[in-house]
Amino acid sequence: MSDLHVYDTTLRDGAQQEGLNLSVSDKLAIAMHLDELGVGYIEGGWPGANPKDTEFFARARSELRLQHATLAAFGATRRAGGNAADDPLVRALVDSGAPVVTIVAKSHVRHVESALRTTLSENLDMVRDTVAFLSGEGRRVFLDAEHFFDGYAADRAYALEVIRAAVESGAEVVALCDTNGGMLPDQIADVVADAVAATSARLGIHCHNDTGCAVANSMAAVQAGATHVQGTINGYGERTGNADLLTVVSNLQIKQGMPLLETGRLREATRIAHAISEITNVPPYSRQPYVGASAFAHKAGLHASAIKVDPDLYQHTDPQHVGNDMRMLVSDMAGRASIELKGRELGYDLAGDDETLSRVLARVKGLELRGYTFDAADASFELLLRQEVEGRGYDFFEVESWRVITDSRGDDDALSEATVKLFAGGERVLATGEGNGPVNALDHALRQALAPAYPELDKLELIDFRVRILDAAHGTDAVTRVLIETSDGSTSWETIGVAGNIIEASWQALVDGVTYGLVRAGVPVR
Repeated sequence: MSDLHVYDTTLRDGAQQEGLNLSVSDKLAIAMHLDELGVGYIEGGWPGANPKDTEFFARARSELRLQHATLAAFGATRRAGGNAADDPLVRALVDSGAPVVTIVAKSHVRHVESALRTTLSENLDMVRDTVAFLSGEGRRVFLDAEHFFDGYAADRAYALEVIRAAVESGAEVVALCDTNGGMLPDQIADVVADAVAATSARLGIHCHNDTGCAVANSMAAVQAGATHVQGTINGYGERTGNADLLTVVSNLQIKQGMPLLETGRLREATRIAHAISEITNVPPYSRQPYVGASAFAHKAGLHASAIKVDPDLYQHTDPQHVGNDMRMLVSDMAGRASIELKGRELGYDLAGDDETLSRVLARVKGLELRGYTFDAADASFELLLRQEVEGRGYDFFEVESWRVITDSRGDDDALSEATVKLFAGGERVLATGEGNGPVNALDHALRQALAPAYPELDKLELIDFRVRILDAAHGTDAVTRVLIETSDGSTSWETIGVAGNIIEASWQALVDGVTYGLVRAGVPVR
């Protein structure tokens, strides 16, 4: 199984996700990350079908320097009644310069007759002609048998004949596609095993996640004899997405010992998953298996007590295998062990310091009773813990006052103006900032006020802002929780504020975010 193909289709099938729009430069950047991961094949798109994918392959020839992966172009069989050599879309696959060409073909009799509006025999001729032509042009040919599992249920003999037609004409691999994503693992396993036995072809698997089983279905197919697995990074794809390739590969390599990626490549999985999320502008899913921020995060006090003895007691694998880390979350469910382990993460040895542990735990539980949630705001908890352990606050600046005015001119374009007065760097500073909302204006004013004393803040950026009403039954006077995520360009942190006034809650989170950024950067008080 060491030669099992790892085939990524993020740039083509993944790009069909609702709301996901990739430029050519985005696709080139993602391709480089995929190559770093060490996948075997990167499907770049459909040249000839749209200008963006045609441009991608043109630029890839000069701009991509792949060290591990082979670039694949995607297309379809020739049109009914024609011939492959004269079909412009088939010719575009050759012109793309990609050494591998993956063509999609119908393997379901109803799709052949209703969608293609041709005969079953002509569809087989389309497969044979297209595969033979592309092979004759020096291309390695893979075939995606679309709707294979539904087609197998409708007419087993014909679905298998599509496989035979492709292989006899020169296709290296036939990927069986659960295009509608409706299959379950036992169904996938039975069909793949039968197809392997009936055709002796090298088969692959391409699963969609409409039943939530795309990863399990891919695993079942491999166990049944498939030696080529397709998927997308982070499970991108239309409807509910494709099989998450990172989860599939991690399962096969870590759990079943299949050496799919070169040594050390899987340790880049978490970094690459998040880097691609930045490019796609799709927020990372914190609960994503293996690479999610919460994949190895522990909250319950009982878990923390056990992890303190042996991390493996509550972890299915070492997070370092995929470049992730164990995290201890602190909340009202926390016990002393949670606080002690979190302190250890931050460089404090609190073992045996019952007084400090009890004091921190009591403060955490008291604040969470008021609406704070430190498992979602690690940075605010770190500031709290540092204050309790070191017996001091962080006096980078002292706030005298702040205020916000929002002015609406009746044209649906309200503008906010914030004024901040504070002491920093031995000076009293007054600064005004404008923004498209009160929090945006406060953020600008705070940075402007601190800039002379702390120019390091220039690279900080507020990247997320979330609000939750904690006691909605109170209506407009309800207590509000605000979570703010701040980034320094290389990493990010979350801070929290809770108050009856949404602007006050936002201000608390803003101040914590800036303070944590200064602490993290090792900036001295000025």
